[in-house]
Amino acid sequence: MPRRRESSAPPVVYRTARVALRVTVGQRRRLFGLLRSGGDVWAAVLLLNRWRRQRGDRPIVGYQELCRELAAAGEGTFGELSTVGARSVLRAYSDAWMSAARRRRAGDETARFPRRRRGLVPVRFYAGTFTVTGGRVRLPVARGRPPLWVRLARPLPYPAEQVRSVRLTCAGRRLCLEVTAEVPVAVYPAGAGPDPARVAGVDLGIIHPYAVLAPGGGEGPEAALLVSGRALRAEHRLHLAEAKARARAAARRAPARGQRGSRRWKQFRRRGRALEGRHRRRLGQARHEAAKAVVSWAVGQRIGTLAVGDPRGVLARDAGRRQNKAVRDWAVGDLLRALADKAAQAGIAVELVDERGTSSTCPACAAAWPSRGGGSLTAGTAGSPGTAIWSVPPTSPPAPPPSPVAAPVVDLSSAVRRR
Repeated sequence: MPRRRESSAPPVVYRTARVALRVTVGQRRRLFGLLRSGGDVWAAVLLLNRWRRQRGDRPIVGYQELCRELAAAGEGTFGELSTVGARSVLRAYSDAWMSAARRRRAGDETARFPRRRRGLVPVRFYAGTFTVTGGRVRLPVARGRPPLWVRLARPLPYPAEQVRSVRLTCAGRRLCLEVTAEVPVAVYPAGAGPDPARVAGVDLGIIHPYAVLAPGGGEGPEAALLVSGRALRAEHRLHLAEAKARARAAARRAPARGQRGSRRWKQFRRRGRALEGRHRRRLGQARHEAAKAVVSWAVGQRIGTLAVGDPRGVLARDAGRRQNKAVRDWAVGDLLRALADKAAQAGIAVELVDERGTSSTCPACAAAWPSRGGGSLTAGTAGSPGTAIWSVPPTSPPAPPPSPVAAPVVDLSSAVRRR
């Protein structure tokens, strides 16, 4: 278990980076053996609870109870997997079971308990159980087994004293370590840090990921920032066109249902998975760089709070094949997570606000109405207090248009091409 932080300690945020491993044939065999042993631990817990349900007993799902069962089995039961690694698998099972139970108590009937076996299960090692020396990491193994040293493909992005845990996993056929570290929150000189009284609005868009506007005040006029998403849309369209072209070219070579594919077909599938992974990495890198640009701009403007409109209410609407594809490629959840993570490290608060009532929906009666130019914004169910407050009567004479705000535009083309 990770250690507890003292209440007087400076605030930190937890960040995870994935680092590939450079291993020999023997090391690769041992590392995959650890992942398969993690799958054996997971399967053993499922089998144990299945027997208990058949006898009418209560299943064992608590972390402490599972650890007692592991201690009774003894170390070395699951190959080279140490007790520390086996406990991490038990922790993952217990968390998954408790999460499903909470969702079902809240009324979510779609929540399912973990009852499916896995061939490879990631294994986590906490601080104090592994050793980081230069570009190598020593992972703990069962007692009596030779030590396991692995070489990292690149240096750790965090200082060794900040690393809290490493998680052995595989992405496809590539072994890697997910390194989690404690990163301290940024500290600014007096008068140069984010001001909690300054709030900027952030709008998430399908075409452009972020559009930010900071209202003017005593410190200066309004400021705005626009992060262009043209490169992201081009990446989506080019990848889709390439995937369709590859599928059409290989349609005649595709094996029939139940027929084993040839070596050429397997090579085609392998290349398709590689292209799909590269596509996801490009998009993820571009989203993170977009969030980094927003947070850097907010720090320069001394913004203390980012009010982000939550548009996830439109994700379930059927708007046609073309629009549904654009909304699916939007990945609004990734944009929100990337912005929240980088803002927390910079000491900026992120608040999700409801966008209902900002376009064509009454905030009181939730009635949709068509937009009409030049008239009052009154919904069809006028008369409710919410509608009366929400409606805006026309001005006579019309108010002058606001002066445009010069917003710098951040282009993500380099991020998409680089990866």
